[in-house]
Amino acid sequence: MAGVSVRDPYPLLGRTAVVTGVSRRVGIGHAVACRLAAFGANVVCHHHSPHDAEQPWGGDDVAAVVDSVRSRLVAGARVMEVSGDLTDPGAPEAIVDRAAAEFGAVDVLVCNQALSGSDGPLGALTAADLDRHFAVNARTSILLAQGFSARHVPGRPGSIVFLTSGQHLGPMPGEIAYAAAKAALAGVTVTVADQLADVGIRVNTVNPGPTDTGYLSPADRAAVAARFPTGRIGSPDDAARLIAWLCTDDAAWITGQVIDSEGGFRR
Repeated sequence: MAGVSVRDPYPLLGRTAVVTGVSRRVGIGHAVACRLAAFGANVVCHHHSPHDAEQPWGGDDVAAVVDSVRSRLVAGARVMEVSGDLTDPGAPEAIVDRAAAEFGAVDVLVCNQALSGSDGPLGALTAADLDRHFAVNARTSILLAQGFSARHVPGRPGSIVFLTSGQHLGPMPGEIAYAAAKAALAGVTVTVADQLADVGIRVNTVNPGPTDTGYLSPADRAAVAARFPTGRIGSPDDAARLIAWLCTDDAAWITGQVIDSEGGFRR
């Protein structure tokens, strides 16, 4: 049939992807990095373990995380790991610089880093709370995109994926700083996409909905799962399948979109 072809099992072969926030095997960043590796890409895994260590759910063995990604590589592809605190204004573009220097080009950028917690409702927020969330959740992604676009090789397809939350679909009580920063990132998507369209870079944003990344207690997990028609909470790989697909040429017609992928979650 005209227009129908067999799917390439390695649609990112020969390309290089940078994924931030690849620090926990139960996280979305790890799942995305594994998918991109399985698609044939070289994968640059960014992590910042001190952040995870400060969270109630704790960190992970970063070497084991990177080894897990490495185990999914297609022959000839490589994994590179980069650590760094992305609140340092120069860190986002430095990560892209290192990736480009190592692999010659960077074709995919997935901005998965996130800060949650250290937040509150009106009456409890400080300027530092707001600045911290904007620095990690919005400013970093924009600076990463800036660095990526500056090092994009003309003629190669490029894809950027930001991650947001469902702040536009319902309230996030007690998380005003987080919701504001994530809303800013979703809001700028179409503007960044418009600027980069003429140089062959697509920009999309994914809201993966409630995802089981190890931060929920058993009781909270059960309560959230009951709000899904499937009876289960989202898994990191649910998000990774969409994000990885957006990075391939199969999604060549999609840019400037904020995509809610929530499995029918009922608020």
